[in-house]
Amino acid sequence: QVQLVESGGGLVQAGGSLRLSCAASGLAFDNYAMNWYRQAPGKEREQVATISADGGTTTYADSVKGRFTISRHNAKNTVYLQMSSLKPEDTAVYYCNTAYYSGGYYIHYWGQGTQVTVSS
Repeated sequence: QVQLVESGGGLVQAGGSLRLSCAASGLAFDNYAMNWYRQAPGKEREQVATISADGGTTTYADSVKGRFTISRHNAKNTVYLQMSSLKPEDTAVYYCNTAYYSGGYYIHYWGQGTQVTVSS
């Protein structure tokens, strides 16, 4: 079965950096676009960044553009999120995600999430 396992979260001061990793298994990784989402307490889950299957196209939420970088290593079945110039409002649980379209629906896979806390 598909498994997505995030790592790399933690506590960091404002202005600092963290790199999140997501190791995928159970799927043909290089066929799937990959996403990072985040959810802060009391807020809806927000899509943060997306990378195409071949890594050639990336998109970002306006709130992280210029500070976060998504990348992937297809030989390692891993996607990364490099976060710099972190702000307290970046505090959230970060989730790795992928999805495929089947029978009129998107089928989503999620990791368990990793906590990122940015102190002011």
